[in-house]
Amino acid sequence: MCNLYRMTKGTAEVAALFEVLPQEGANFAEEVYPGYSGLVVAEGHAQTMTWGFPLVLKGRQGQPLKPKPVTNARDDKLHTRFWKDSFVHRRCLVPITRWAEPEGKAGQMTRTWYGIEGVDTFAVAGLWRESPEWGRVYTLVMAPACEQMVDVHDRMPVLLPRRDWSRWIEAAPEEAFGLCVTSPAPLTVERTRRLWTGAGDLPASGEQGGELGGDTDETMPRLL
Repeated sequence: MCNLYRMTKGTAEVAALFEVLPQEGANFAEEVYPGYSGLVVAEGHAQTMTWGFPLVLKGRQGQPLKPKPVTNARDDKLHTRFWKDSFVHRRCLVPITRWAEPEGKAGQMTRTWYGIEGVDTFAVAGLWRESPEWGRVYTLVMAPACEQMVDVHDRMPVLLPRRDWSRWIEAAPEEAFGLCVTSPAPLTVERTRRLWTGAGDLPASGEQGGELGGDTDETMPRLL
């Protein structure tokens, strides 16, 4: 699942592209991680929300644990209790310039960036809601991966062509669900030596590296 993406355009530029109003004072990082603020198009505005629906699990003694941000909603789970109300009533667009997936051996995974050929900024299908923990939050909708990235991950974001932007937000749930498909658009693929977790790059062959982290996707709940 996607747990890192880039959004390198400013709020005003995104608002103009999506023909909505910009939120004043919107602040977000160019690289967005779970729990960070990201730019979302919803209710006629380009506005910031926290990336990830809060999921509160319980500890061994039944105590509530710190909420975890669930950043992705699988298309085949949109009608489950966790996602259904947002899917029916609060769909949004998430502007993205690139998204990343971990690739490589466990403990040595690096970042591989994906984009759409010939498209600078594109829209991913999203859901949003109000939460008592973090205020407004959003998540990305995922479909089966295309051939270009299926060897890296079996899921990818739902990439919406411009003609479907308003349909995703305004259409009836049944019609919107029909947009949750694998995109046929050709992708750009940029493989890097940047470590998926921790800091720095993957050491070159023969160099002595430190203890490296694993794939952070494994920390996310799989039941959703």
